Order: sequence, then structure tokens, then C-alpha cells
Amino acid sequence: MHHPALVAVESRVNPAECKSMAEVRQGVDALDRALVALLAERQRYMDAAARIKPDRDAVHDDARIEDVVAKVLASAEQQHLSPLIAEPVWRLLIDRCIAYEFSVYDRTRS
Repeated sequence: MHHPALVAVESRVNPAECKSMAEVRQGVDALDRALVALLAERQRYMDAAARIKPDRDAVHDDARIEDVVAKVLASAEQQHLSPLIAEPVWRLLIDRCIAYEFSVYDRTRS
């Protein structure tokens, strides 16, 4: 079963078969919509983490950050995604998710 965010992506033209910028843009737009849906789901996991973690000090975990980045880089290599894209994108994503989780933690504990 496919993730709902990926269903629209499957109908796009394969990048190697694009013959126009319109096809390229349609593919990128479909991927962007899927990425937004996946990031929204990831955010819901941050909501769960904020609810589950026993104290505010548990929100930022350097070891977990490095573990996530290492896993992403391994996956990126398998998928032929440049580490020059993957690492900074995920480090920023993690940073913003931690900030979001802090805000949820503080809002739900006050």
C-alpha cells in the first residue's frame, strides 16, 4: 500500500523522459505536494514526542540528531541524493522540528 502523499507523484512523467519545462515543473510541483504531506505527518510525530517526553531537557538530543543525519545520509547515498542537499536540508528540518517541539511542549505544559 502506498502512502497517500505518494499517489499523485506516481502519475508524473519520469524525469529522464521529460521533454519540456512544463513536464519538469509538473513533476516538481507533484513532488512538492507530496513532501508537504510527508512533512506534515513528520510534524505530527513531533506533537507525539512533545506529549510523551517526560521533561523539557529531553526535547533536544544531540546523539539522536547525529543518528538521524547518519541514517539520512546512508539512505541518500542509496537513492543517489547528493549529501550536499541531504545533510543541510535534514539539519535544518531537525532544527525547525526541535523548535516546534519545544513550542508544543511549552504550550501543553503551561
